Amino acid sequence: MNEPENAAEQPRLAKAGRAMALATLVSRITGFGRTLALVAALGLGSRLLDAHTVANTLPNSIYDLVLGGALAGVLVPLLVRHGDEMFAQRLLSLIVYCLGITIAVTMLFAPQIVDLCAPGFTPDQRQLAITFTRFFLPQILFYGAGTALAAVLNARGRMASPMWAPVANNLVVIATAVAYLAIGGGHRVEELTSAQTLLLSVGTTAGVAAQMLLLAFAGRRAGFRPRLRADVRGIGLRRIRGMAGWTFVSVIAGQAALLFVNRLASTAGAGAVSVYANAYTLFQLPYAIITVSLITGVLPRMSRAAARRDLSQVTAELSQSLRLSGVALLPIAALLIVLGPYITTVLFAHGNATPSAVGLTGSVLSVYGLALVPFCGYQIMIRGFYALQDTRTPALIGVLVSAVTAISAWAAAAIVPGPGMLVALAAGYALAGTVGLLTAAIVLRSRLGRVDGHRLLSTHTRTAIAAAGTGFTAIAVTHALVPAIGTGWSGSLVILLAAGAAGCALYPLAGRLLRITELRVLLSALRPTSA
Repeated sequence: MNEPENAAEQPRLAKAGRAMALATLVSRITGFGRTLALVAALGLGSRLLDAHTVANTLPNSIYDLVLGGALAGVLVPLLVRHGDEMFAQRLLSLIVYCLGITIAVTMLFAPQIVDLCAPGFTPDQRQLAITFTRFFLPQILFYGAGTALAAVLNARGRMASPMWAPVANNLVVIATAVAYLAIGGGHRVEELTSAQTLLLSVGTTAGVAAQMLLLAFAGRRAGFRPRLRADVRGIGLRRIRGMAGWTFVSVIAGQAALLFVNRLASTAGAGAVSVYANAYTLFQLPYAIITVSLITGVLPRMSRAAARRDLSQVTAELSQSLRLSGVALLPIAALLIVLGPYITTVLFAHGNATPSAVGLTGSVLSVYGLALVPFCGYQIMIRGFYALQDTRTPALIGVLVSAVTAISAWAAAAIVPGPGMLVALAAGYALAGTVGLLTAAIVLRSRLGRVDGHRLLSTHTRTAIAAAGTGFTAIAVTHALVPAIGTGWSGSLVILLAAGAAGCALYPLAGRLLRITELRVLLSALRPTSA
């Protein structure tokens, strides 16, 4: 088994991801600022925040359904193989034209789309969600153009630049929430004025527009001129359809499962949609900072290795990504499981948030901790198929994962009705991610000949032992502190800092005793290099 390129460059993947991880960290920190600002302005547990949340997720879902999900795994490999500027401009043009038509159609059917996604809304809440949706739908075009520009930057080796772009979006939305509070905005749907509605609507969409413009600026600095062309021939539409067609099947299945889960969440009580969405956002943070950075760095290299039929190199890149991801994420998963309620108390127990909604968000987050490593491993495995320009296999696996998600959600609603359903939905998500990981590993092994399974199992077993020590340390600290300081906002902050610090201090020591070499790679990558 070969390591990527050579043994002297073993830390290369982790070091290459450092700039991306930093950019993603800043992006996610400002993203949390955005979440906290919206919670403070609109109120966690309120029907107003639920209406905004549902409407603001629709552009993403529609974009993924129409085009984005189908192209997500094929844009970078295509641009790596056909890297000239005209090809990229024609690809960008095709995306813009398709999404422009999509916006016009979905504007007409906004009421039906809201009814489909949130049947549990009250009449006032439904009308507000429709208004928000019509203002938010232009985001579809901004997301599409931004995705194309980010793929161009990634193919040209500018991998960190796209990860800074969401910062602009977050800052604009934070400013919008602050302005909303400054003009006396509250958290009750029936008290919302036309001016406040317009501010929230325009400000939210302006954030996505700012994100796209920042990517366009970065593209120009990288030497790419983002311009539209009337003629989109010559980019291999038939080949793109062939690659993206199967991915589109997976996207349909994924969106159907998401729709089913969101419909169930909307019936779990006032504020349930935003509770579930905020827990999911917190769960996605370590994935975005660590795994997305690894995926972004490794996909172009795997694509080049696959293009020259170097399957051993593909396996080496894949194995190292999985091992580094597991070593970084397992202790985080342990801390999420133990400290979920304290995290959400510190973040959300202020402003218009209700205590019950904050506590429920923490319980959902704790269960999401079980899903972190399987979900991230599954996402890395899927990129192995994309590098081989195989979209059929990951699409079929995606359909299986979506089916498990939907069946689990149905069982959750039947067994645990009411707010407790949200916790069960998170457990179903963990089950679906595990099924996806195992299935992808089995199929990819047959394709590559091996996936370095013995080494992966050895690394993850030793890492799991060290992570368990982190979790038990956090439990011990929590049990010692709760009787003395309570679980209010200040008590939760002290518990979070003390338990997190103790667990994080123990983990490197346990890693050294257990000889987890990948941990040394990660730690060395975090050290600043001399000029």
